[in-house]
Parts: sequence; structure tokens; C-alpha cells
Amino acid sequence: MSDRRTFVLVDGENIDATLGNSLLGRRPLPEERPRWERVTDYAEQLWDQPVTGLFFLNASGGGLPQTFIQALLAMRYRPIPLSGGPDEKVVDIGIQRTLDALLGRDDDVLLVSHDADFADHLAPLIDGDRRVGVVALREYASNRFDELDLSFHDLEDDVAAFNVPLPRVRVIQLADFDPNLFLR
Repeated sequence: MSDRRTFVLVDGENIDATLGNSLLGRRPLPEERPRWERVTDYAEQLWDQPVTGLFFLNASGGGLPQTFIQALLAMRYRPIPLSGGPDEKVVDIGIQRTLDALLGRDDDVLLVSHDADFADHLAPLIDGDRRVGVVALREYASNRFDELDLSFHDLEDDVAAFNVPLPRVRVIQLADFDPNLFLR
């Protein structure tokens, strides 16, 4: 194991909204949500170093989802409940500030989000020394990430974060095509 660490920054709101609004057209069922511990396990194996998972939450309503907070803590995430005004995207701002703060460190970064709002904050971290990646459902990730020299990790295919297959429609490389998956 290396002395370096990987920080996994999770924009859970974005992942949940993408699943619900863009993919499923409804609120995801529990089995359709990512198993967050698999994300940090994947990150630890990916770069063979310790991982710190930071899970950003919008707590502007004043309350905390205690059951979810306890689950995050059990999975060794650090929940970061942020509060702000109605016009503030508190989760985005919190992640952006964290990405900026990581500039002064030698650690590696995996961002779990589809959101283009982070591209300008990821770009300075890509310095040739540090490893930087995005974890998301590829077809929903911002094309701004394509402009950056970072690694991309599909939340379903690479990370295997789901207990059930998602109803995704995407381009399949012929070499990866398995017709049996469509004959169920």
C-alpha cells in the first residue's frame, strides 16, 4: 500500500436524481440505488491505497436522515451535511471547495457525479502526478469530463455498485456484446 490516499467525493443527490429522473422516470427503489461501500472498495483496489469516502448531503431543510447517516458511517464514509440558502447548491459548492482544497495535497481523487459543474475544479488537479477519475453512468456524465485527461469508471459496469441490472440503453462495443443478456 502506498502512503498516498484516494479521496472519493460523492454527489449522492446527483446520482439519485440521474437514476430517478433520467434513467428510471421515478424514485429509485432501494435495490436500484448504488451500494456505496462497493465504490470505496473499488477505489481501494483501483489504486492500491487507502480510501477516504466523503459523502456530501444537502441539510438545508434542517433535518438529517439519521438512518442514512448511520449507514454511511458504518460503511466508513464521512457524511458532510451542508446547509445554505435556497439559491445555493450546497452540495456542489461543498464538493468544489473540497476539490480546490485538494490542490495543496498529493492525494488522488475520484468524483462520483455526472455534473459538469465540477469540471473546472477537477482540471487543476490533473497535474501528471495525481490520479483523477470520475465514477458515473457513462451515458449521463457531462461531456465536459471528456475534455479532461482523467480516468472514467462506470458505476454499474466497472464498479458493480448495483444489486440489479439497470435498464440502460447505450452503445455496446461489438466485442463486448452478449446476446444472452437480451434473451431473458
